[in-house]
Amino acid sequence: MSSGKKLVIVESPTKMRSIQSYLGDEYEVLSSVGHIRDLADKRDIPEKDRAAYGKYSIDIDNGFDPYYVVSDRKTKTVSELKRALKNASEVLLATDEDREGEAIAWHLLETLKPKVPVKRMVFHEITKDAIQAAIERTRDLDLALVDAQETRRILDRLYGWDVSPVLWRKVGSGSSGQALSAGRVQSAATRLIVDRERERMAFVSASYWSVQARAARAEESFSVRVVRLDGAALAVGRDFDDRGELKRAVVVLDEEAAGALAAAIDAAGQARVTRVEAKPGKRRPNAPFTTSTLQQEAGRKLSMSAKTAMSVAQSLYERGYITYMRTDSTNLSAQAVAAAREQAVALYGERAVPLKPRVYASKSKNAQEAHEAIRPSGEKFRTPKEVAGELGRDEQRIYELIWKRTVASQMSDAEFETTTVTLEADADGKTVEFTASGTVYTFRGFLDAYEEGRDERRRDADEGENQALPQVAEGAVLALSDAEPKGHTTTPPPRYTEASLVKALEEKGIGRPSTFASIIGVILDRGYAAKRGQALVPSWLAFSVVRLLEQHFAELVDYDFTAALEDDLDAIARGEQKRVEWLRSFYFGSGEHPGLRNIVDNLGEIDARALNATPLTDTATLRFGKYGPYIEVADPDKPDEKPRIVNVPEDLAPDELTAEKVQELIDAPVAGDRVLGENPENGKLIVVKDGRFGPYVQEQEPVDPDAADAETGEVVEETPKKRTTKKAAAPKPRTASLFKSMSPETIDLDTALKLLSLPRVVGADPESGEQITAQNGRFGPYLKKGTDSRSLESESQIFDITLEQALELYKQPKYGARRTSSALKEFDADPVSGKPIRVRDGRFGPYVTDGETNVTIPRGESIDDITFEKAVEMLAEKRAKGPAKKRTTARKTTTRKTATKK
Repeated sequence: MSSGKKLVIVESPTKMRSIQSYLGDEYEVLSSVGHIRDLADKRDIPEKDRAAYGKYSIDIDNGFDPYYVVSDRKTKTVSELKRALKNASEVLLATDEDREGEAIAWHLLETLKPKVPVKRMVFHEITKDAIQAAIERTRDLDLALVDAQETRRILDRLYGWDVSPVLWRKVGSGSSGQALSAGRVQSAATRLIVDRERERMAFVSASYWSVQARAARAEESFSVRVVRLDGAALAVGRDFDDRGELKRAVVVLDEEAAGALAAAIDAAGQARVTRVEAKPGKRRPNAPFTTSTLQQEAGRKLSMSAKTAMSVAQSLYERGYITYMRTDSTNLSAQAVAAAREQAVALYGERAVPLKPRVYASKSKNAQEAHEAIRPSGEKFRTPKEVAGELGRDEQRIYELIWKRTVASQMSDAEFETTTVTLEADADGKTVEFTASGTVYTFRGFLDAYEEGRDERRRDADEGENQALPQVAEGAVLALSDAEPKGHTTTPPPRYTEASLVKALEEKGIGRPSTFASIIGVILDRGYAAKRGQALVPSWLAFSVVRLLEQHFAELVDYDFTAALEDDLDAIARGEQKRVEWLRSFYFGSGEHPGLRNIVDNLGEIDARALNATPLTDTATLRFGKYGPYIEVADPDKPDEKPRIVNVPEDLAPDELTAEKVQELIDAPVAGDRVLGENPENGKLIVVKDGRFGPYVQEQEPVDPDAADAETGEVVEETPKKRTTKKAAAPKPRTASLFKSMSPETIDLDTALKLLSLPRVVGADPESGEQITAQNGRFGPYLKKGTDSRSLESESQIFDITLEQALELYKQPKYGARRTSSALKEFDADPVSGKPIRVRDGRFGPYVTDGETNVTIPRGESIDDITFEKAVEMLAEKRAKGPAKKRTTARKTTTRKTATKK
């Protein structure tokens, strides 16, 4: 690099290329590729500092000082930046203008330690004009923003690393195999989803009937609905509470009464118009997009997850199509307002815009008004048609959404008129009052460009539809016909979607919109919720996790407390609160707040069995175990007998597990419990069963009525004194799980015998002579040769793979590049011990260790199956069991190797 160039450091390689083309040869633009430093793992901390920085990499007792290290993945990046810095005349830190970006800039400054002038360069869109303007308007680093982000990072480390281990010990792991985790925003968001499901479970539906008819004048007719009977209001859905009880005095029609009323109305045949009301109204356009509202609309209109929406928006921003997509502000620059108004006039006419530009006040009190709302970039907006050939499908859809919203935000109000007609009829001696309403837009205004989507909401099934009404006058007599009774039941509150959850989090002030996408991603990945269409359905695992947090960490999942934490972090960003003082209060406690440290240190005994239990009926309890949920059914007449286990269908949502459904599952015959035939080799019966962990086949002895009970394997002996029962020393029957592609209803005898014959011998390795076998494990199909295993791509390969194919698979490197360590596999540090996790080969087979705790890998599981999350979970379970009893032996002197800095 030639001497004297100015070094510009941005976050993204995509931005780097665009900005370089705008700045020219006087500048060199390089990328940090996001953060270059983070809190250290314990193994990266020098021995002399480990006592102070502890398991968190934070010196709790000395100002919560964090110990940062450059990430292994970023050492090359840092080296390149340092090389470029040697000949630079100036450094411009051009990371994003938010707290995260400010923190990245600070970490760059702390790591590179430049001896040349340093300036902070910020911009909200990547266009030539914006970048050149940003060069002229540099500023100093905002240390208050850095403090806020650093506090957030420290807070999340303390919260997660103190609370998550409690979940591992007392709840276990999710059905997804992911290690459980707790987080400041994640836990509150999970509780929201669970609380909504609890509302649905406690909901009692109410039934009521309504009556509709057709009113006609000449050739024009419209729908009317009965609203009063002899002056008393008829019940509608909103008159009932969630317990199915009435909230006010109304008339509730049953089916018989509604049918009789409909017949009386048809017999009356006419009604008189008693009132006609016409009310004008206006609708204002919505503000331009913020991060939160973009995520919501992408979910409602495009069925796009928050994560996908943010990823697509990031791409559009980095390629110069939109302004910065992480913003709380609804503000638009003067040039953006002019561009939006100009395009609205060009497309929809002069009346499409009001006389004065619209100004929107941000709802968030901590919105960064220096940012703009999300909008198309540039002084003149490109229409969706103009960019269609340059963008991918999702990019095109998000760009069009942003473009429409921005243009509509500067357009005129929509104007409408709502007309309500009231009619009266005498039906069988009763005064019946009807209403009908209709809305007509007299000027569509911004609706020509854009209308915001709506979240699912509870509504009355008998709400009057919006319809065009004919002109009628008071006193007019209209014909009545086609009266029809309609039955309704009230509905529970709808489950959250990603869009409505984002909205709820923002309304409650929990978390930051820029983190919502990743938070929802974690909730789904951990198995706390699953998607059913767009709805987020919580798992029983989430119920156990939330129950533990509510009972033992109540303050940490309190919505108001969580929102107050966010307000405090914003106060630090504004320079109104001191970081160290705030962290000390949060961790050690002050006033009414006990402090995280005191909560964790004084948890007391936690009954894991009670924690993972939800009573369903007097005799049935739902429990969440290692392999997921199941129902435990006790026999009240046999209290000493082991409870019966009943599987819970995977697709059954918690609110659908009603008392009636529980009884249905209890009474249902065991699926797949049928005899397939006889094994021709030994005469034993082959039976397909449905077990707690899925369908399987089993080889059974033929039933002999004079010997042992075929199911229990027990033999009854009689003695002169009493009857005694002994366990017969019978061999354990052979079993084999069905493949995922197999069904217990369709499996045949030949396939069952093939499954029971596993593991299949593929052949012998010609070099070592060791047998290679193909088999199925808990984590999928694999090959095994001694202690060496290889994963297979599909279950069918277990029966199909040849020796040549197996040998070729073993020739391939197992874990990528050769390791210098003797470990078979290496992971990051364990969050409890702070030491690196390794998989080693020991005297009794492969095992997982962090240097303090060892866990043998169970038979049937291969080394390939062990992930970081799985290893952390195994170590946590072993610690929870406590140390194994040791034999007393003579002590052996050992020399501990000195730990070396990575």
